Amino acid sequence: MDLFITITALLGAYSTYFLAHHNRFDGIRASAATSIIAFAILSLLPVDVELYSVAFFGGTFIGMSAPKRFGIFTLAIASILFALLFEYLVPRLHGYGGALGLSAFLSVCVCHIGILLGAPRSKKSN
Repeated sequence: MDLFITITALLGAYSTYFLAHHNRFDGIRASAATSIIAFAILSLLPVDVELYSVAFFGGTFIGMSAPKRFGIFTLAIASILFALLFEYLVPRLHGYGGALGLSAFLSVCVCHIGILLGAPRSKKSN
């Protein structure tokens, strides 16, 4: 598993999660703003900008769905699951769209089902 993809997904999820709590930002605006900033920063680094910006953007999907459902710890678990699924689904699905959406959906579903089955729930941030 690529550690940089995991860190990028975590940054995407947390930045969207925290920015979505401000009055002028909802989940969609927070995702768009952080994705644009992340792309600009990643374009300055010697990395595969396309891959890591897509991983960041997928992490923002987790952050968009999490403010009403998850706390900080559960958000981290969902982001790590997303990075793992994303890395293994990208080679199997053509294009980033299918792998991105499916990875985000499955990671949020797994965490939500875990909570429904009695896993400890982290506190939501205010």
